[in-house]
Amino acid sequence: MTDSPTDIDVDGAGRQVGPERLNLAREAIIAALQRFSHWAFDGGGLRRATVVIVVHRRGKELGIWIIERASGLRHAPGQYALPGGQSEPGEDVIATGLRELEEETGIVLGHQDVLGRLDDYVTRSDHLISTIVCWAESHPTIRPNPGEVARAYFVPLADLLVTPRFPRDPQTGLALIEFPLLGVIIHAATGALLYQFAEVVLRGRHTRVAAIVEPRIET
Repeated sequence: MTDSPTDIDVDGAGRQVGPERLNLAREAIIAALQRFSHWAFDGGGLRRATVVIVVHRRGKELGIWIIERASGLRHAPGQYALPGGQSEPGEDVIATGLRELEEETGIVLGHQDVLGRLDDYVTRSDHLISTIVCWAESHPTIRPNPGEVARAYFVPLADLLVTPRFPRDPQTGLALIEFPLLGVIIHAATGALLYQFAEVVLRGRHTRVAAIVEPRIET
């Protein structure tokens, strides 16, 4: 693990949020992602999906959006997640993420708003999840799609600087993750991706999460 301190003033970002400070924060995120060489997999035999971490200002804070999935969904109802979903035929990673972001939250961004990527992550259900980090200027209008999103939460960047727990899967001995946020515990995959974002972008560490597994769901 390599530490390279970032220039993102997480705790002080809300004191004076002017254009210059926002530009410095944006450039610091880009620099942190450029220093990090993300792992990308070809996805052979896996179902591709993309999730999006959207960084922007709300009031006097910089933060990201977390969604609570609608209770009527077939897959992972009620879970806390990042906006995103499965790829459609012919889509690349970025196109999938931007489309799903708009469909779920109403936030419209373009390729120019993509700052970089984190590692691809393979789930127990054979999904290959790619993560893109985007920047939204000022106050994007968010309109959660009620068919997919029960609620959307703005999470200040400082709230991501928590210390997760890493218990072991009792059957395999592999690491799980318990990421405390919004008064709940978020597990992999979302917990692992939030942890990597905090490590890479906010702490300047080249931390991998591929070895962190999802908890088994008893059926």
